[in-house]
Amino acid sequence: MGIELRERWGGQALWVRWVLTAYVIGFFEGSCVHIFYLARDGIHAYASFPQVPLRVFFVSLAILDPLVAVLVGLVRREGVWLASAVMVTDVFGNWWGNRHWLREDPAQLLPLLPITFFGLFVVAFLFPLLRTVAVTTGGTQAALPSA
Repeated sequence: MGIELRERWGGQALWVRWVLTAYVIGFFEGSCVHIFYLARDGIHAYASFPQVPLRVFFVSLAILDPLVAVLVGLVRREGVWLASAVMVTDVFGNWWGNRHWLREDPAQLLPLLPITFFGLFVVAFLFPLLRTVAVTTGGTQAALPSA
């Protein structure tokens, strides 16, 4: 596994390695945050969100974020797809759950900027990464949608 993984990373262009590294770091940081909240507050870590589906989703990120970090670290196309799906949902959930701050105190939305920018970064590199990872790891390019 180690030699194959080294070959997968080594077969990537330099920009791909940087982007994948940023993905792994970002999702690892997200994992730590969600696990910390769950360790500190238990299942009610996200009780401040009135919507139960958002609470469930944010709790599930304690599993999804590390899964994405591992799949991306293994240079798997599934990891790139899952990273985009998780980030789109995460950004939407955070903005939806905190939308009441728009009227009350817009400055409270500043903490949402890093997750929003990371989400945009992940989605912006979705198709370029899928094309590159598919070609360099033996995947089929025919399975990729054209952008």
